[in-house]
Amino acid sequence: MNNPARKERLSLVSISRHGGLAALAVLLIFNILITPNFLHAQTLAVNVSQVATIALVAVGMTLVIATGGIDLSVGAVMALSGAMAPIIFTSDLAQSYPVLGLGAAFVLPLIAALCCGIFNGALVAILGVQPIIATLIFFISGRGVAQVLTNGNLQTFSNPSFSFIGTARLFGIPVQGWLVIVIAAAIWYVVRYCASGRYLLAVGGNERAARMSGVPVTRVKIMAYATCSVLAGISGLIVVAINSASDAARIGNLMELDAIAAAVVGGAVLSGGRAPIWGAILGAVVIQLVKYTLLANGVADEVALIAKAGIIVAAVYAQQMRKG
Repeated sequence: MNNPARKERLSLVSISRHGGLAALAVLLIFNILITPNFLHAQTLAVNVSQVATIALVAVGMTLVIATGGIDLSVGAVMALSGAMAPIIFTSDLAQSYPVLGLGAAFVLPLIAALCCGIFNGALVAILGVQPIIATLIFFISGRGVAQVLTNGNLQTFSNPSFSFIGTARLFGIPVQGWLVIVIAAAIWYVVRYCASGRYLLAVGGNERAARMSGVPVTRVKIMAYATCSVLAGISGLIVVAINSASDAARIGNLMELDAIAAAVVGGAVLSGGRAPIWGAILGAVVIQLVKYTLLANGVADEVALIAKAGIIVAAVYAQQMRKG
């Protein structure tokens, strides 16, 4: 390869490696110059509040993608956990024992989400079902279960203690933003410094070699799907807490698209072997800013779907350039 062609290729590869940061910089500059009130504290709080759910699910999706899989059920798991919480803390038992009811409203939906993840992981890791097919089961049935639980009705409530995770602020930042940072930091530490994190990357990098080296491949895959589902369950609780209402038909709708897009923009490789946790957060911020930019400037919400599809295509193309 001659020098000019080599330099051009190196430049393209460099751009592709830092494409997420470049996209974030472009969006910030555009909004600062064009979008009214973008630098106001309230705008920051709104974006942090909305990006938190995408970021949590994207972190979980990154773990699944790191094993070479995909999870299409995250939106349905959000709907299921979001539907369960109000049913629990408005029950007669919870009314008699408010503290117990509140605790159960947080714990039981997450246990349900954990079971969904273990089921998905078992289908993939034990029965050898393709991830896209295995998770398609809950993609279809999970939201249906949530709607059956609520009889298809919108559940509204007033419970300040439960709504704390969606409406409270700490140092001016929505509490769910701090929650994302804490969870992402913990998972990043595990991936980077713990044996289970290295197992995760080994399984995605070369599953056969990992198995021959004694890596517990089945357990690692199930843990990845279980973690992804639990994070989706937390996101479902946050959405319900923000709105003080639960709509099983809308909670987490198309969240799988946002999560996959954020993970890929953040540097996750669909063939597995990489788990850029902070990259997933960056990707979620980019996805949220794209939606905010379009809406704040009067562009129809439907156009955001086209923009997100374009972002996925660009991110996948960037991955191919790095491989080449």
